[in-house]
Amino acid sequence: MSKPGKRRKRQPQRTCVVCRATADKRSLVRVVRTPADGVQIDLTGKQSGRGAYLCDQPACWDRALDSDVLDKALRTTLTESDRERIRLAHPQSKEA
Repeated sequence: MSKPGKRRKRQPQRTCVVCRATADKRSLVRVVRTPADGVQIDLTGKQSGRGAYLCDQPACWDRALDSDVLDKALRTTLTESDRERIRLAHPQSKEA
């Protein structure tokens, strides 16, 4: 016999590339590298391309932009315009 009631749907888990904290996919921000548009913020979480996730902590965003963490995760070299686009996407960043 099974228990009555609805079964809770499992939430996909992802890891922040900077602090390595695991959280629900929807609570993290996806940064994606696409062949056509370069590095972009993926608000839908469904854009095709190589992705990396960042949590909402300003320190993680600052470290991701100041180091090569995103370069390694996305397997590319971020241009200055890519870094500025990412910096503007997070309003709590120190340089926004």
